[in-house]
Amino acid sequence: MGFADFLSDAGLTSTFLRPLAVVGMLKVLNNWLTTRSYIVGYGPSQADVASFKALKDAPTPAKYPHAYRWYKHIATYESEFSSLPGDPSKAYTTYGPEAGELTLNPAKAPATAADDDDDVDLFGSDDEEEDAEAVRIREERLAEYKKKKEGKTKPAAKSVVTLDVKPWDDETDMKELEGHVRSVEKDGLVWGASKLVAVGFGIKKLQINLVIEDDKISLDELQQQIEEFEDHVQSTDVAAMQKL
Repeated sequence: MGFADFLSDAGLTSTFLRPLAVVGMLKVLNNWLTTRSYIVGYGPSQADVASFKALKDAPTPAKYPHAYRWYKHIATYESEFSSLPGDPSKAYTTYGPEAGELTLNPAKAPATAADDDDDVDLFGSDDEEEDAEAVRIREERLAEYKKKKEGKTKPAAKSVVTLDVKPWDDETDMKELEGHVRSVEKDGLVWGASKLVAVGFGIKKLQINLVIEDDKISLDELQQQIEEFEDHVQSTDVAAMQKL
């Protein structure tokens, strides 16, 4: 729906049915140019030429400042009208707002989505002042959320460790040595797989995996405790360690 179509749809009287210079249509044109520099696009075109020529006089700047600005700006291109892009055969009636885009009286325009957003209460209350029941419900929900959040404990930090346990010589009973090692039980300590690894001269060391909770188990204390089995254990070393 173009400028002239808007006139007929608005039910204006015959006194308004003149080219764009009529009062009602100037309101439409002024509203249209509130956020635009040109009738269409981002530069002067035949749409501006057709609309400009349809006006009998320049709009009144006090009443129609946007239309006046546009009119004076397009007037500077008057010597170039024939060379401006677009279809010069199109009438100004083919340009302008669609039916739902503008209204002659913006004050009576239906509320837009943006206007509706202003009335949205993100906290679930339709009134500026919350009633006591709404406050009570909100406070209960906040307290419940806080309680749940405080009740959640972070998972314990854990590490996977590979421990080397060396015997005194090749005559040490390695099964007994491993038995002593696994006999150490602590909260936060889980023993894993193990194997014997040759170190030379017929001597083998025990290499055993374990998982520890970092806050509960001190590796230094664990190694000291294992080395207390001095009949079988010569020393211990951490061969590898990584966080889970």
